[in-house]
Amino acid sequence: MGRHEQREQIFRLLFQIEFHEPKDMPRQMRLFVEDSEEIRTQQEADLIEARCQAVREKVPEIDKLIEENVKGWDTSRMGKVELTVLRLAVYEMRYDEDIPTGVAINEAVEIAKMYGQENSGSFVNGILGKIVKLGD
Repeated sequence: MGRHEQREQIFRLLFQIEFHEPKDMPRQMRLFVEDSEEIRTQQEADLIEARCQAVREKVPEIDKLIEENVKGWDTSRMGKVELTVLRLAVYEMRYDEDIPTGVAINEAVEIAKMYGQENSGSFVNGILGKIVKLGD
């Protein structure tokens, strides 16, 4: 499984945190991995679960950063797809030194276009662009 496919699986798993209690997420993560036809090895499953958990642990910090960079929005009003994509991308930009910022942004925009609404890609791109400028 390539990095793009891993990222998409991480996104799909992270998306579930919006619909489940935190205490239920370990079980949901196991079920997701067991039911996924795309995740073929235990190594892939472990990587996806570990990355999802790492992002989940940073959600309060990530959401604060997102809210500081949008006007007239807060995370509770954002679409679940867009919020999940933003959380994953911000995590990659801020906490994962192995992923270049440009790659994190491009991948986030592609996932937003694939799973979100018509303007999701540009919405995500705009917010991530502001966050990048903040970090300069």
